[in-house]
Amino acid sequence: MNTVKLKRVHGDYGFDTINENGTVVKTDTNPQMGGQEYGARPMQLLLNALAACSSIDVISILKKQRQEVIDYAVTVNGEREPNVEPSLWKDIEMIFEITGTVDEDKAKRAVEISINKYCSVAITLVKAGATIRTKVIIHPQS
Repeated sequence: MNTVKLKRVHGDYGFDTINENGTVVKTDTNPQMGGQEYGARPMQLLLNALAACSSIDVISILKKQRQEVIDYAVTVNGEREPNVEPSLWKDIEMIFEITGTVDEDKAKRAVEISINKYCSVAITLVKAGATIRTKVIIHPQS
């Protein structure tokens, strides 16, 4: 079982969550609701989790295929449902930028497999109604 403990540490809505390994994540709400920009907003953390979850898969798949990844970055842009509560993620775009000696088709396939089969965060978001679009950009090693 995974356990996370939350403690209020900064103003009304600044919280630290701590997992069983002692890893701390700082969270807050937006300033319009009284937040003080102490940490990430909970819905932003879902996008963080999506980027990390899929990246673990993509890097692992590319390593097994003996692709040489020198640098790696993912940008995630998300739009939430307007004018409803709760406001869920509706449209998510993920841009994967990979530098190295990497076959573009293998990279695109690794991303596709991650988003549609392995990444629990992606599958959770899709089941909640989100559409996830991906783009892969390969930068050859110079």
